Amino acid sequence: MPGIELTFPDASKHKFKPGTTGFEVAKSIGEGLAKAAVGVKLDQELLDLHRPLSVSGAFEVITPKSKDYKEFLWHSTAHVMAEAVKTLFPEVKITIGPTIEEGFYYDFDMPRPFTPEDFQKIEAKMAEIVKADQPFKRVEVSKAEALKREKGNKYKTELINELPTGEKISFYSQGEHFVDLCRGPHLPSTGRIGAFKVLKASSSYWRADQKNASLQRIYGISFFEKKELEQWLHVRVEAEKRNHMKLGKELDLWSMHAESPGSVFMHGKGMAMYNELIKFMSEQLFQLNYDFVNTPIVLRNTLWKTSGHWEHYKQNMYCLEIDEEDFALKPMNCPPSTIIYRTKRRSYRDLPLKLAEFGLVHRHELSGVLNGLFRVRKFVQDDAHIYHTEDQMEDIIQELLQLCDRVYKTFGFSYHVELSTRPEKSMGDPKLWEKAEATLKKALEDNKVSYKINPGDGAFYGPKIDLHLKDAIGRTWQCGTIQLDFQMPERFDLSYIGSDDKEHRPVINHRTILGSVERFLGVLTEHFAGAFPVWLSPIQVRIVPVGQDYFKDADKLMKLFRQNMVRCDVDRKHETVPYKVRAAQLEKIPYILVVGEKEAKEGTVTVRDRAGKLETLKVQHFLDRLLAEIRERKLS
Repeated sequence: MPGIELTFPDASKHKFKPGTTGFEVAKSIGEGLAKAAVGVKLDQELLDLHRPLSVSGAFEVITPKSKDYKEFLWHSTAHVMAEAVKTLFPEVKITIGPTIEEGFYYDFDMPRPFTPEDFQKIEAKMAEIVKADQPFKRVEVSKAEALKREKGNKYKTELINELPTGEKISFYSQGEHFVDLCRGPHLPSTGRIGAFKVLKASSSYWRADQKNASLQRIYGISFFEKKELEQWLHVRVEAEKRNHMKLGKELDLWSMHAESPGSVFMHGKGMAMYNELIKFMSEQLFQLNYDFVNTPIVLRNTLWKTSGHWEHYKQNMYCLEIDEEDFALKPMNCPPSTIIYRTKRRSYRDLPLKLAEFGLVHRHELSGVLNGLFRVRKFVQDDAHIYHTEDQMEDIIQELLQLCDRVYKTFGFSYHVELSTRPEKSMGDPKLWEKAEATLKKALEDNKVSYKINPGDGAFYGPKIDLHLKDAIGRTWQCGTIQLDFQMPERFDLSYIGSDDKEHRPVINHRTILGSVERFLGVLTEHFAGAFPVWLSPIQVRIVPVGQDYFKDADKLMKLFRQNMVRCDVDRKHETVPYKVRAAQLEKIPYILVVGEKEAKEGTVTVRDRAGKLETLKVQHFLDRLLAEIRERKLS
């Protein structure tokens, strides 16, 4: 029998006998690696550590330091939780238990809601299962045998019936008493789970369909080390304090309502921040010779068919009929941008053509994934579509990387970079994909930007560079994207006249820096915990007159500040000065100015900053200092 050839991450190739397990391969590399291993990856498929290998391909050993370790850890912990629930509540029917972005859940058909007291029992039983260090064992059976095993569980039976006849179906056991229909992968044993926490329960519907049975969903999280769980819980508590919807309500920034699910109602103070972000980005782009454009939000479906969105993205689009023709609300700004490009004949001398658009888009997200400003159905992207020649690609990418760096540092963000390559479902010539990916790699390496490969996560029309911001409490947020696109110019038959007087295809670079403006506002709110830098604060100065006699002096001051474009207001409530000062502090206003008899006579203000520092300054001195702080966009 011929051997199998495994290609390791360092590109070296090694031969093994068919049936060799991932553990045995890891052991051949080193005892330490084998001991740390939790699973393996073969040609992008995650496999159990002790599963026999039968085909050649790209091979990687997964350890707790690998990107994919969570799939093994969290999926295994979900099974441990399912066993605990089934043991404690024998009447329950188990359904499915996938990993999610942060942790896992398992859905149960349970006659009553789970309670906090149930959580304690479940966690205690899970601890017993983990301590027993039960091995996860995989067995493959026929469809007929699988149906026999799951007789009485209508949920599992439904899943099995949808599988093709002849396909082998896998079950996993842990110990002697619990077996679950599952594709895997899993850890070698339950004892590898270090620490876990049952988080909450909610109602759900089987397969997310309201017409189906109502289920009980339990969420959980787990880590290999106890200290990791403790750190995660600490961040969770801190994150709750910083929750952008909670602060949005407290600071009167924005709200969301049932009349338009997944859409933000931006209040006056939130809109002040929104406009400030647009102004900041517009200044940056103006200096780099961008043209600002705006395109319609309702367009004929012929456009989306040409772009490929109708085929690849229609399920996320809002479609409508107008005058017996099919239209759609735009989910992206790129196809309409091509219409502007082709309004006239272009020359190589016109390129690069940089079209920036703060474009309104709509995407039909499922209600279950909507999440404040982070996941919405209506939002504005700080989009740009740069049309350029192939020779200009690297210079454009270098300029964009420098722009991203400048923007993110203005907010105090550090970030890391990922290169997302061709997905399984893509369009276009594979050779163009290879060329685009090679160009992005070279630009990153020439600019000495360290990056990770994110295989298969590119857009369907081209590879991309993703920039992930790190906030004040260590969470990461994917915001900026730089995408090279050779496909859309082909589909829309775009061209320019080169120096040789012949037609050539331009390359399109799709890029966002903030991403969604709404989402970026949410990220900023949690990053700064609502205490925004002065230039971004919805109210920059609060004037507190010591009594009604000084309202006119306060109004005169406010007029001066507003003439200088400072966002300022006056507290006219009939309350004590300490009460008003405290209220302004709770609103996280950067500067509080107290005006009384002394200040009115001397032309001064008593200034209290957000840190509690007190000083008395001449009005013009304070104003000049404030304007400099705003102009320089200081982070203080």
